[in-house]
Amino acid sequence: MHSPSPLPLVDLPVRRLTRRDLVACADLSEERGWPRDEHRWGLLLSAGTGYGIAEPDGKGLVAACVVTSYGPRLAAVGMLLVAGRHARQGIARRLMRHVMDETGSTPLALYATPQAQRLYEELGFAHVGRTERVLGPFQAEDRPSAVTTRAAAADDLQAMVRLDLPVFGVDRTHIIARLPAFSDRLQVAEENGELTGYAALWPSGDAHAVGPLIARDTATAKALVTALAATTDRPLRADVDARHEELHGWLVERGLEPGSRTAVMTYGIADLPGDATRRFAPLTIATG
Repeated sequence: MHSPSPLPLVDLPVRRLTRRDLVACADLSEERGWPRDEHRWGLLLSAGTGYGIAEPDGKGLVAACVVTSYGPRLAAVGMLLVAGRHARQGIARRLMRHVMDETGSTPLALYATPQAQRLYEELGFAHVGRTERVLGPFQAEDRPSAVTTRAAAADDLQAMVRLDLPVFGVDRTHIIARLPAFSDRLQVAEENGELTGYAALWPSGDAHAVGPLIARDTATAKALVTALAATTDRPLRADVDARHEELHGWLVERGLEPGSRTAVMTYGIADLPGDATRRFAPLTIATG
């Protein structure tokens, strides 16, 4: 008897990923030339919902992505990866269509690499902005900032959530509550006892990533970055909203090199919610 023909890869079932799939997800990242970032995958798979297509032999993943839900008003799609040996076979499209079916009427947001942007456009996503990555050793300014910052304390979390809500536009308490454990450093800015900004520093490959970066103004954002940079010897990385040209230029002046760009894209909503004037950088482009 002949054994049944294997399913074409594009017809393989999509399954939910869990933290047990963390190493396989990190392997997929590494295979595509991204940092393994097991630390970030751990956050994404615990705070969000992972979707994947397993290899027919059960060893590893053909593809993966993660959806971070913020309730009925927004979900972020990130880390859409297809193993290089299976590229250009319609697998990314298949996985995205599955995710769009699963999220139903919930508006979606994502940050697209130039290579993936056309796929998302064909699926109905609209280009609404971009981020510009900077990476490198940070050289502090000689003069101290006039903005007061300090390490965040446990009792700052509620104030951070209150500050964040109008800026991000939807409630992400489930993400903010994970920042103390996820971050190597969590910093807040304050004036007269009121929080005016906050930012986290977390490990990614050989660098430390800055994000989220929420601040009342550019001076506050600069002070938070400077304070975080003082706590690490690693290069800094940030994905700066392109509308914040002053901060981006300042980071380049401070020694960081301009890098890749990502397109901010939405589906079912005209733009990201919230206040872009105070939203300087995302936690990670995977979480919106």
